[in-house]
Amino acid sequence: MTISIRELQILTEHFNSDPKCSYSLPSRAYIKPDFLDIEREAIFYNSWQYVCHVERLRHPGDYIAIDMQGRPIVAVRDRAGVLRAFYNVCRHRGHELVKDQGNIKTFVCPYHAWGYNLDGTLHSARHLKTIENFHFDDFGMMPVQIEEFCNMVFVNLNPEAKPLSLQSGELAREILQYAPDLETLTHSYRLTYRVKGNWKIVVDNFLECYHCAVAHKDLITLLDMRNYQVTTYDIYSSQIGPVSMTSNSAYNVEGASVQDHFLWWLWPNTGLLRYPGDPNWMVWHFIPVDAETTIQTFDFFFQESTPTDQQMEAIEYIDKVLQQEDIDIIESVQRGMNTPAYEKGGRFVVCSGDEKGETEHGVHHFHSLYLKAIDRYLQTRSLDQIETAPSGNPQRTI
Repeated sequence: MTISIRELQILTEHFNSDPKCSYSLPSRAYIKPDFLDIEREAIFYNSWQYVCHVERLRHPGDYIAIDMQGRPIVAVRDRAGVLRAFYNVCRHRGHELVKDQGNIKTFVCPYHAWGYNLDGTLHSARHLKTIENFHFDDFGMMPVQIEEFCNMVFVNLNPEAKPLSLQSGELAREILQYAPDLETLTHSYRLTYRVKGNWKIVVDNFLECYHCAVAHKDLITLLDMRNYQVTTYDIYSSQIGPVSMTSNSAYNVEGASVQDHFLWWLWPNTGLLRYPGDPNWMVWHFIPVDAETTIQTFDFFFQESTPTDQQMEAIEYIDKVLQQEDIDIIESVQRGMNTPAYEKGGRFVVCSGDEKGETEHGVHHFHSLYLKAIDRYLQTRSLDQIETAPSGNPQRTI
């Protein structure tokens, strides 16, 4: 796959570190398939990606298999109680070892029955006497970084990546300050959507409430936007605001113990939320499929595994109203990106004072992290990867 140097330069041509002076990403970053190939290498294989709540890996032998942008990964609790992750790949011929989730004693490859302990070491293989100079230690499962963070499990395919707890600064302290009961909550519900939009459009929309007064009429009656605060940090941002003191048309919050709306975005594609209502926690994961398709998963956590009627009312509002409004926005923006009208990109609205909740500087923050990640990746490409395309234009092979 090749992409021209000029095409990469255009990404930053109109971007400024000051959001008031900056353009957003140009449309090519949202519509060209080649960009997702670069993003997998530059972003998704180098960032902390959400796997599950720790309760799914509570007991020795519990495992969950996931696909991380085309790379099969398995997370497991070993016999000593240590949380581990590996490429879900047999070192014999590359077959995937397990699917879905469950509880096992050992990994056994369904292709040739090579067996692995839960710590990843190879313990058995048939007819090894036919192989000269074979060493079991050379064929253990390949490990992947894994971390439990605020009762959630994340993995990172970059073996040199700093721990999420260090990269994210004060995020854990902030989450536990506002969700002190997080450890007591259990998975209750999941919503899944296939959206016709680039993953970055999904994130852009998630990171600002400038559109809320226009597109989310019911949500606006729930939140006090005059006291809605958007703050950006290193690899995350937050949106925090109180419930409106007037009646709302979103869902019933009578007797709610959670009286504020909390939303955190963790680079690059994870949303962490706590909505007004009963004690709750939500993880929204935005997973790229191709340049113009994103899978969204919304996991809901409550005190019981079955949502109450009041909790279901909130879920149905998110599912039937709020999310449908956002899907319409995202898919319309994707269509707009495919026209000459948006080729250069747009501008950021940055508000303060009574309008501070309608600011877009959280989107600018995301775009700056995106461009830094692309630049870091390109710095690892050597000069011998510069080629000349048939047209005579310089190309950098990615």
